[in-house]
Amino acid sequence: MSDWHSWAAIAVFTGAYVLIITERIHRTAAALGGAGLMLLIGAIDDKAAFYSEHAGVDWNVIFLLLGMMAIVGVLRQTGVFEYLAIWSVKRAHGKPFRVMAMLIVITAVASALLDNVTTVLLVAPVTLLVCERLGLRAAPFLIAEIFASNIGGTATLVGDPPNIIIASRAGLTFNDFLVHLAPIAILLTGVLVVICRIMFRRDFVHDEERADEIMELEEREAIRDHRLLYQGLAVLALVIAGFVLHPVLHYEPSVVALLGAGLLIAVSKVETTEVLREVEWPTLAFFAGLFIMVGSLIETGVIGDLSKTLADAMGGNELGATMGLLFGSAALSGIVDNIPYVATMAPITADLVKDMGGAAGGHHVLWWALALGADLGGNATAIGASANVVVLGIAERNRQRISFWEFTKYGLVVTAITVALAALYLWLRYFALA
Repeated sequence: MSDWHSWAAIAVFTGAYVLIITERIHRTAAALGGAGLMLLIGAIDDKAAFYSEHAGVDWNVIFLLLGMMAIVGVLRQTGVFEYLAIWSVKRAHGKPFRVMAMLIVITAVASALLDNVTTVLLVAPVTLLVCERLGLRAAPFLIAEIFASNIGGTATLVGDPPNIIIASRAGLTFNDFLVHLAPIAILLTGVLVVICRIMFRRDFVHDEERADEIMELEEREAIRDHRLLYQGLAVLALVIAGFVLHPVLHYEPSVVALLGAGLLIAVSKVETTEVLREVEWPTLAFFAGLFIMVGSLIETGVIGDLSKTLADAMGGNELGATMGLLFGSAALSGIVDNIPYVATMAPITADLVKDMGGAAGGHHVLWWALALGADLGGNATAIGASANVVVLGIAERNRQRISFWEFTKYGLVVTAITVALAALYLWLRYFALA
């Protein structure tokens, strides 16, 4: 690609990003418009945009979301989310902060076992119902869950898509991630609860009358269709098993999700059109546009040049390289989606590991710095990670709109604190106490 294409791609991406953050037009329109301009100016062609594994639309993410949205759409018809909403409020005795703390822990744990996007698709509907029952504003609870999903997803190989990319490149196992990243993920989840207690303190308004009304409810009465519930839970269990057994079965999560959605629709005999109405189509379109725009920056060499500049600045200083990779990844992952960023940065990280005397794979600290920076940096802005975009789409559809800046003003605080703690963790574990 020529320098002209590189500068043009930067201009288009910057313009689209400004439209997204200022919300002058809908973010889906901005992303699709930017993608169209990238194709028009030749920053990326149709083959790269739609078929390239590294620079094109990540269809695995798109179809994973589509399949899980369909499954959630069927489960919504059973009343199970109302059941869970009543159950959680009763266990927290209607106290808003207790409810948030419970949802944060549940989301973080579930995101470590599943992927974080699947988790928020399941938890967000429950949260909306809880807030409706208690007369609370849903935005703080949804934002807290996004943070929890990205932090919890850091703990395991399957928790966040960037981790899968890193594991593949470095030859890391599920247990490697548990040993090296789960301890800091657990610590950061506890820290997040404290941060949210401070950030959202004005939203914890306890309505005793509403709480008492919920305490008198019987959650079992919320289930409207027991047979459909059993069918839905059985299929969901199979899908989760498919995610966990990915290293053995070698089926991509997207394939598992689509098979699960098709099976559930077939055996339950629900109306297909009704299920498809539950799919967040604007969110899927936004992802497609964003992938093409970021792919254009990859194709024109912009992201590669940025990454190489970072690598050159690190030199042979292992501690400096670790901190540079951590903070640089956190900053860049807040601007572009962390999936294509990690796909671009992984081979550069492998070269850095070799330059510092290690094998290209293995348990080198640089891999953990890349994972922590990309995963935690995804909390910085509304488009930093897939889970962020999904939840904001669900909120908008339920008339609980969260603006770019409302999310980002909290996201920057959480990212700054968690990345700083991650830097301390890496320094203590791999340098000071090594």
